[in-house]
Amino acid sequence: MEGGNFLKNSQIIILGICIAVATIVSSVILSGGFLKVMKFTQEHINVTGSATKEIKSDYIVWKGTFYRRDAILKTAYENLRADLEKVKQYLELKGVDQKEVIISQAATTTLYKKNEKGYDTNDIQGYRVSQEVEIRSKDVEKIAKVSRESTELIEQGIEFESPAPEYFYTKLDELKIEMLARATENAKQRAESMVKATGNKIGFMRSARMGVFQITPVTSTDVSDWGMNDTTSLDKKVMAVVTVSFAIE
Repeated sequence: MEGGNFLKNSQIIILGICIAVATIVSSVILSGGFLKVMKFTQEHINVTGSATKEIKSDYIVWKGTFYRRDAILKTAYENLRADLEKVKQYLELKGVDQKEVIISQAATTTLYKKNEKGYDTNDIQGYRVSQEVEIRSKDVEKIAKVSRESTELIEQGIEFESPAPEYFYTKLDELKIEMLARATENAKQRAESMVKATGNKIGFMRSARMGVFQITPVTSTDVSDWGMNDTTSLDKKVMAVVTVSFAIE
């Protein structure tokens, strides 16, 4: 009996030791995993990356407006119609494709006589009619030149106003992808430089957030939190900014 009890007790002791060892090993494994998780969640670095690129506008929108005034509305419209034909001929001579020309409807403004205090009275003095011509084209250089030379119409007796054209870039979607990739790479390079002195390395990218994406004139130094989209200049500068978080190994 004593031998049987001793064997039984020995088995219990061995079993207890095995359980204790298993518990210790499990704790070590779990604690190691926990430490790795904690390291991943706590040891990281946030950096801002940026990229810039100069581009040339590939699309132009230019508008011009011409006017006529007369005491008789019918006469004003007849003169405006004649001016429209002159404008069309002028654009054709400049090599502008008629498919790119949009002619708006004529607009009428009634002009009233003024009293001695400078206020309008109910007496009609005449009429002012106007019409707008708009050109949308990929031939940026040609239309930009036409916009500069359009004052030649004034020499033909046409009251013509020509504001500055608007310049656009039509491949923004592709450009954004390229610029964001370059900005992210720049952020990684900055992060590597920052942690290099500590002997650590950059690990996985944990998160990325797009920041400012703006288009400005080449010489501009303006920066906006909401981004900018310049339409005043032919040559532009694009800047993309991203904020990236990297784990530290």
